[in-house]
Amino acid sequence: MSGAAKLRDAASGAEHDVQLGARIRLLRRQRNLSVQALAHEAGVSPAMISQIERGLSTPSLRSLRQLSSVLGVPMSWFFEVTERGGARNSNYVVRGAHRRLLRLTQTGVMKQLLSPETDGRMMEMYELTLEIGGSSGGDFHYARGEKAGVVLAGILRLWLDEEAIILRPGDSFQFPSTVPHRFDNPASEPTRVLWINTPPMPWPKPAPGKASTSG
Repeated sequence: MSGAAKLRDAASGAEHDVQLGARIRLLRRQRNLSVQALAHEAGVSPAMISQIERGLSTPSLRSLRQLSSVLGVPMSWFFEVTERGGARNSNYVVRGAHRRLLRLTQTGVMKQLLSPETDGRMMEMYELTLEIGGSSGGDFHYARGEKAGVVLAGILRLWLDEEAIILRPGDSFQFPSTVPHRFDNPASEPTRVLWINTPPMPWPKPAPGKASTSG
């Protein structure tokens, strides 16, 4: 990647961080929660909440899932709306040009929402991209429901209950979300995964000392 491209990518990442922070701040205020109250319920520090809301820090998937649980919204609420030309989305179709996007720059994770935005759906489908070294974080996660997916490109290292499983293009997986899990990209190229969660809404955060709920 050229120097100019790197600068554009960094600027785009910073813009994503600012927009994500603004959405979290708006929802926190709508819920009449202080920074301290939200931090306490989500299990993160008030300083971290402040940095996220100002776009100075990117939450991990774990932290964002905890925030979505406390704020009472699915993860997809935090995704950006893509404004491009062409046919629009409907209750049953998501156009490639209008996928909603979530980019967590500091952890090298990008999610594109493939599911229509309809109430009562029993699953959410994403295209997950992990940059080189990208990961869900160092902590194991769990939630209700199931997770499934197929690797489209690159290598996915999926940890299930502390067992590391290497998955390559064409390999697929499905497991109960109650199994402690995490994932990362150990390769020298980006990884792309078709990822499905069911159901989309998480359980409340676990008691201290337990594994965290996941994205």
